[in-house]
Amino acid sequence: QVQLVESGGGLVQAGGSLRLSCLASGNIFSINVMGWYRQAPGKQRELVAVIISGGSKNYADSVKGRFTISRDNAKNMVYLQMNSLKPEDTAVYYCHFLSHSNFNYWGQGTQVTVSS
Repeated sequence: QVQLVESGGGLVQAGGSLRLSCLASGNIFSINVMGWYRQAPGKQRELVAVIISGGSKNYADSVKGRFTISRDNAKNMVYLQMNSLKPEDTAVYYCHFLSHSNFNYWGQGTQVTVSS
């Protein structure tokens, strides 16, 4: 089992920055992919950024050049640095881990609101 707890969401003006953090506990050695998803009101949950166990990273086109995903293995943390935020980035952001056996783990979500 893996437990995920997000933090760092909040209200920010357009053009501002936030850093989301995800603290993992449990059997994290089983994890293959770590990432962030988001869900805006009335929309489906969408992938924002992922980091594979080998270190490669992928981003949604809408956030490329503005968001950066990173991890700190020593602290069992995954981060999402969000710069140049736009109102359309407003959503609940979820930390997500995928195990080598394809089991999905989700955090409880953290709200990000970007005002225009």
